[in-house]
Amino acid sequence: MTESDQEYGLSAQHASQRIAAPDLPYQPRDPDSFSPCIGLIGCGGITEYHLAAYREAGYDIAAVCDIDRERAEHRRDEFYPEATVTDDYHEVLDDPMIDVVDIATHPKERVAIIQAALEAGKHVLSQKPFVENTGVGEELVTLANMRGLKLAVNQNGRWAPHWSYMRHAIAAQHIGRLATADFSVQWDHNWVADTPFNDIHHLILYDFAIHWFDIATVFFAPRGPLRVYAELAKSPSQRATPPLLAHIAVDWDGGQATLSFNGDCPHGQRDTTTLVGSKGTLRSEGPTLSQQSVTLYTEQGEAIPDLEGTWFKQGFHGAMAELLCAIDEDREPTNSARNNLASLDLCFAAIASADAHEPVRVGDVKRMAE
Repeated sequence: MTESDQEYGLSAQHASQRIAAPDLPYQPRDPDSFSPCIGLIGCGGITEYHLAAYREAGYDIAAVCDIDRERAEHRRDEFYPEATVTDDYHEVLDDPMIDVVDIATHPKERVAIIQAALEAGKHVLSQKPFVENTGVGEELVTLANMRGLKLAVNQNGRWAPHWSYMRHAIAAQHIGRLATADFSVQWDHNWVADTPFNDIHHLILYDFAIHWFDIATVFFAPRGPLRVYAELAKSPSQRATPPLLAHIAVDWDGGQATLSFNGDCPHGQRDTTTLVGSKGTLRSEGPTLSQQSVTLYTEQGEAIPDLEGTWFKQGFHGAMAELLCAIDEDREPTNSARNNLASLDLCFAAIASADAHEPVRVGDVKRMAE
């Protein structure tokens, strides 16, 4: 055997020539003229990034609300000094000037607020995870349709520059039919030890991996996931209580996905996404979720697009922008609640699999495990 034979083909490929990267519309797109008044309900830590992205996009945040009025005042003073402040979300919903509400409360309080907002005639952007029961989610989708309103979910990862470019490249057939999607994330999630998140056993699968479940369903669409197998474990050095290690395998019709998470990696952090299709490969990697370099590999050569932006800026901007465009164009947003139910089906099935230590068919589990 020759030396190259002994490498099983891994070293036989010559370096490809550099080619121009396809010009793809990966940046958020704002409506042409629609500029509604928006109300924010819930002013927790993540809303700092909501409001920073909205301010940069030029959106009109007319009201901020939180049961902790001082926290709402802080958000108002920091980002939108002219906005009104309240600790009662009903006051936001009763304001006839407000057309859209961004609901960023915890999941257990969120359903009642979404329902009240729709009944008040408001379009809604819900923070993720949308619901803890997909049956309830379907009822909210039906209510929105009956009222002629748009109900979207803040799956902001779809507009992270690297994932947004990749999904547009798939849609444009640059890698052909997607066969495999492999995700590997090593980061330090021990910050949750000093927060209420420390009490969520399925924190990694439910609150964190929901972004990866969602983008996997987007990459493979319109094919839906069939089966999932997931396992959790604790790292020997982790400080947080929930298991910070997880690996997941998902079957699609004619495709597979693997997801690996290590939330106890304080050194040498890395995030990698590899998509292999019938005509090419897409790979994104970097030390953080926002510092990512994408490479497109095809028979013609290698293309490295010069991407601009970060997950939080483009992500939160993009999720709201898509809702506003959908309202303006009277169509269903691509991040609609109906669309997001497929991601939740996968998430809930993965959690059930981790509990049962066996594969679970996606769609069989309709609610978040207790």
